[in-house]
Amino acid sequence: MEKVVRFWDRLWQMHEEVKALVFFRPRSMARHFIYQQNANEEEPEKDVALADEMASAPAEHIDRLKTGPRGVDEGDPKGYGLRQKTGLILGPILFLLMLAMPLPQGMTPAAQKMAAVAILMATWWMSEAIPIPATSLLPIALFPLLGIMHTKKATSPYASHLIFLFMGGFVIALAMRRWKLHRRIAMKIVKLVGFSPGRLIFGFMIATAVLSAFVSNTATAVMMMPIGLAIIAHVVSEGKKEGLDVRIDFTPENFNFGLNLMLGIAYAASVGGIATLIGTPPNTVLAGYLQKTYGYEISFANWMMVGVPLVAFFLPICWLWLTKVANPMKLKKIPGGRELIDEELRKMGSMNIGEKWTALVFALTAVGWIFRKKLGFIFPEPIFITDATIAMTGALLLFLIPIDLKKKIFVMNWHWAQKMPWGVLILFGGGLAMAAGFKETELAAWIGNQVSLLEAAPIMVLIFAVTALIIFLTELTSNTATSAMIMPILSAIAIGLGQNPLLLIVPAAIAASCAFMLPVATPPNAIVFGSGYVTIPHMVKSGIGLNMIGIFLTVVLTYLVVLPAFGVEIGVIPAWALAAP
Repeated sequence: MEKVVRFWDRLWQMHEEVKALVFFRPRSMARHFIYQQNANEEEPEKDVALADEMASAPAEHIDRLKTGPRGVDEGDPKGYGLRQKTGLILGPILFLLMLAMPLPQGMTPAAQKMAAVAILMATWWMSEAIPIPATSLLPIALFPLLGIMHTKKATSPYASHLIFLFMGGFVIALAMRRWKLHRRIAMKIVKLVGFSPGRLIFGFMIATAVLSAFVSNTATAVMMMPIGLAIIAHVVSEGKKEGLDVRIDFTPENFNFGLNLMLGIAYAASVGGIATLIGTPPNTVLAGYLQKTYGYEISFANWMMVGVPLVAFFLPICWLWLTKVANPMKLKKIPGGRELIDEELRKMGSMNIGEKWTALVFALTAVGWIFRKKLGFIFPEPIFITDATIAMTGALLLFLIPIDLKKKIFVMNWHWAQKMPWGVLILFGGGLAMAAGFKETELAAWIGNQVSLLEAAPIMVLIFAVTALIIFLTELTSNTATSAMIMPILSAIAIGLGQNPLLLIVPAAIAASCAFMLPVATPPNAIVFGSGYVTIPHMVKSGIGLNMIGIFLTVVLTYLVVLPAFGVEIGVIPAWALAAP
């Protein structure tokens, strides 16, 4: 019984790690990510205090935040609310109703069972009736029990090479946080861009976007927010000394520079993650779904051909929208801005050996991802090498490079590796398992055959509708879970309409990272909401415009970038989609 209790408690801990990517709680999130992933191993007490300081926010802001069934600091599940109780009961009821209803025309019995499992998982994912990683394990139990597929097939998605790609990325990101390399990169980028209010905000957005392309959006936002708050505090303090408070309202709720800097960090973290396959979970879900269902591989370099141009367009638009349209600023100059950054860099000193080795391994890994196919001739069997191979090679190198052999200190150790969000990897596996179930039972094909009403709609209208649906749906739901659920459906719809699946699922993956209106939409939104400078009306006012811009930009770039990058032809189903294994 004790082992069962321990296992259940571990599931809740993993649940909180996943919530840091799909929902949030600023105080516990900051404590979790800063203490668990950026802690000073010799002086953990300092880091806990720092986490509390960074996470501190006015009580009225914290009270507005959405909480889940337990916090990181509690030992047992608490606060099991109405949403969780409703989901716990509603999920099995819908599951049984789906199994009991007459078999729809054209649907196989196995597909009906698969639909029931999908409904149960969707309900429990959205309501968090049980820990998110636990819900993600349902296919391992239900697929064999219901006769959907063998246990061996049900478990294989949890060991997909995409899981190991993300795992390798997590290890490299943890090494960056261990040696504080991410902080130095951010400071250097900000210094390079400039120190006028607008340019400083843009500098923060560039730094955040670059980091979030390779490090989790949540961890990037947690790291950048306290730096931004230090800048704001300096501006307020020095501005009052210079008498600027006569014409500028420095109170948190009305200070547009502080508002724009906080929102800029949040939005740049979400947008920047689109740039690479490992930048944000929906990208990895997309790649995993295509590989598992069709045997079609999207390489790291292939995705960057789509992601980087989109980020390059979207980031300046976000900046212009915030600073010129949504929240114009009265502040014309930063009092002592350069001095503050220089002082922070001076305190950091020169790069230590850990930073240098981490930077080198990170650079080599990035080069390997980008030029993998061109460098394949070096190896005896280039076809055996994937982006996951490169990610894990980089991660393993970090465990092999010594910093101080006498003290047994290496660039990376298992103590730090254990801080990896394992629950997120299980969530990916659950999404891939569900996609495999859709294909195995032909449920995806059945859904695709039900779309005759959409045949008359122009494909651009369909892409617009899908993009808008995903953006506004992920304002309230997990973008990762939503992506995992929607990919098989959209793919089936596309094939049913005689179109390439990429035409719908790539815009959907991009759209899943473009929810800007609400704190519950993404963890970066939640983190800056807890700063005290952002209110819900502020976020809705700024975010709704960016949501609409995101819809328009995604549709346009689908035609300008996605089609040529992946060789998509309108009205043509590719051979790999027709001859899926």
